[in-house]
Amino acid sequence: MATSVTKAVMYKNSGCQCCDKWATYMGRYGYNISVQPVSNMPEIKDKYHIPSDMESCHTTLIDGYAVEGHVPVEDINRLLNERPQAVGISAPGMPSSSPGMNTSFNTPYDVYLLDQEGNSKVYASH
Repeated sequence: MATSVTKAVMYKNSGCQCCDKWATYMGRYGYNISVQPVSNMPEIKDKYHIPSDMESCHTTLIDGYAVEGHVPVEDINRLLNERPQAVGISAPGMPSSSPGMNTSFNTPYDVYLLDQEGNSKVYASH
């Protein structure tokens, strides 16, 4: 279940359906995701310090952190509980077996913790 902070804003390109599926997935766990279609995703990623190799299709802001892409709810809950000094977390690209992708593939992928200097390290493996 989500922590006491459950509201979030997701920035995405209009027409991207996997982003909407991820928002629906998060809603099942108590997160209220406000979906904001934008035409300037590169500027959004720049503003929230998402390194280019960590980018995905959408950027979500949750309680002071950037959540990039199809990150599982358990990793977001962990981030909000631990509150590390970080920009946020990312599931770079669009991992086929991540939440919202709705594929039958079971391809392993990592979620990365992003620091203020643009570095990343594995935060969780799925």
